[in-house]
Amino acid sequence: MACGRKPRLDQKLGEDRRIPRRDFLQGTLLGAASALGGSLLAGVADAAEPSATSATAQDEPGYYPPALTGLRGSHPGSFEAAHALRDGASIPAIADTGESYDLIVVGGGISGLAAAHFFRARAGGASRILVLDNHDDFGGHAKRNEFSIGGSLQLLNGGTLEIDSPRPYSAVADGLLHELGIDVTALARKVEHRDFYRAHGLREGAFFDAGTFGADKLVVGVGSVPIRTLLADAPLSARAREDIARIEEGATDFLPGIAPQEKKLRLSRISYRDFLRDLVQADPAVLAYYQARTEGWWGVGIDAVSAQDCWAFGYPGFKGMHLPRGSIARMGPTPAGYQDTGGSATLHFPDGNATIARLLMRSLIALAVPGSTVEDVVTARVDYGRLDRPGSPVRLRLNSIAVRARHAGDPASAREVEVSYLRDGHAFSVRAKGCVLACYNMMIPYLCPELPAGQRAALHSLVKAPLVYTSVALRNCQAFQKLGVASVYAPGSYHTIFRLNPKVDIGGYRSAQTPDEPVLVQMYRSPCKPGLSEHEQNRAGRAELLATSFATFEHHIRDQLARTLAAGGFDPARDIEAITVNRWPHGYAHEYNPLFDPELPAAQQPWVLGRARFGRIAIANSDSGGLAYTDSAIDQASRAVDELLRA
Repeated sequence: MACGRKPRLDQKLGEDRRIPRRDFLQGTLLGAASALGGSLLAGVADAAEPSATSATAQDEPGYYPPALTGLRGSHPGSFEAAHALRDGASIPAIADTGESYDLIVVGGGISGLAAAHFFRARAGGASRILVLDNHDDFGGHAKRNEFSIGGSLQLLNGGTLEIDSPRPYSAVADGLLHELGIDVTALARKVEHRDFYRAHGLREGAFFDAGTFGADKLVVGVGSVPIRTLLADAPLSARAREDIARIEEGATDFLPGIAPQEKKLRLSRISYRDFLRDLVQADPAVLAYYQARTEGWWGVGIDAVSAQDCWAFGYPGFKGMHLPRGSIARMGPTPAGYQDTGGSATLHFPDGNATIARLLMRSLIALAVPGSTVEDVVTARVDYGRLDRPGSPVRLRLNSIAVRARHAGDPASAREVEVSYLRDGHAFSVRAKGCVLACYNMMIPYLCPELPAGQRAALHSLVKAPLVYTSVALRNCQAFQKLGVASVYAPGSYHTIFRLNPKVDIGGYRSAQTPDEPVLVQMYRSPCKPGLSEHEQNRAGRAELLATSFATFEHHIRDQLARTLAAGGFDPARDIEAITVNRWPHGYAHEYNPLFDPELPAAQQPWVLGRARFGRIAIANSDSGGLAYTDSAIDQASRAVDELLRA
């Protein structure tokens, strides 16, 4: 099936049923702009000129992006102009708003909002700050999906989820959480019910699809049923079943006679796939079974993740190898994992880390986010009309795509930075004493071409991993209950993981209690291209996502749920109430990969070279930390603000 072609409606799957959706084939706006003369604003130049203070979408009554369905994440209108700028389109005449600030932050994700928060705290509460974001909502990847099903509020993360890191949080990141009222350990004990589904007889399953394994088959009890019993009816050969049992339960040393540190070094130089194929000598069907296991952490399959990384994150096959904790001797950074550090404390909010973004927004513009505690922010309805009020010390301007950031004069001596952006079909500029670029780092060379060539090259190299978080609202979870399953790993399917919404009760928010209540299901997809290098896979996957219509996503969602849950009586035409596809062509930040990246001293890593302060412009985002976690986003925001204040 062609990714961009709308498939024939399948009535059996319910594709003809009207549900909340917005269908849009990506690339249309960019193609139109390119065809109309190469200007970022081609085709809208005759629109009535607005003033800098004209009311815009976020000021309209009822504006509430979290409740939108259809294609979200990098949604229609949020990136086309940026792609046109990348492809050489010219910037049209820019209207000077006359606005002047102490700080402009480009990017309203957690890193950008944290930068605004730190700047106010360290430079003084009277500081005037403007945050610009290209999306129609704040939070960046920390996207909130909000549904009302049968009068019940249901929440799910559309991107960044869980306070969770393979390293303990730094004093800065942990300090910010406490400042926002988040006591991770105490809240986790109070609001999370991690054993809820297991206590109700629901376990983890694995789905073998016919296209990959020869027959559709769901097995239930991964991790709780002896592996040979679990796989007894799986469409696998006897050898494949026995190989999986060896990997999961065996204690073989696959590198005998080698010192432990040398084992780790060798494992860092081969992929997990090669470890299973060449050292374990597993059957090819076994490789297919494990192929997608790493996608949730790294956005690529086991062919592009080192065996040492997989050991560090607790993957199977290493029980008999007696690998020690701690770093291996090498030039480049050793990717830390839970085996090495123990990891951070963890906590999952109902909307993922969108709660952190909301708490940051409350700290910046209190009237926009009613309430006063971490418990009440989850159900608070943000007043978007208060985010960009004249006279407010902090303003957040949505639907505003930054296209240029330059110094007003020589970068070495300039006292101001001018930032230009597109909004409502027109270009504007604002000025500030300093600027934090907390956006995708690979976009920064196009925004700021005056950067040194070496820094631009380093920023260009920070390719992000594309991914999809899909939220599906169901009228109930009776099919899951009948099958005894709460989550499914599906290595050959379109979405490689799906699960019932985690059970979290906080403040006035309550998750579903019984199988008869409406519930949300989250499905995860990483568009990998096995066999290519990590970055080649990322680029190919990004192109695929941008060419995939909502109708194609919907077809795969309905088909996969129908096939997997068929024995439980699931009917996609009857049971699906709404679908939100959070499509992130630029997803996880690039992390050091020993399979493909050169071994370099820490100071020469591309994210370190790329984040260097340039005059009155500093650079943040998790990209500039080389780590795809929320604590990195916060740490980099703190560093960028300190650099500006010392300038």
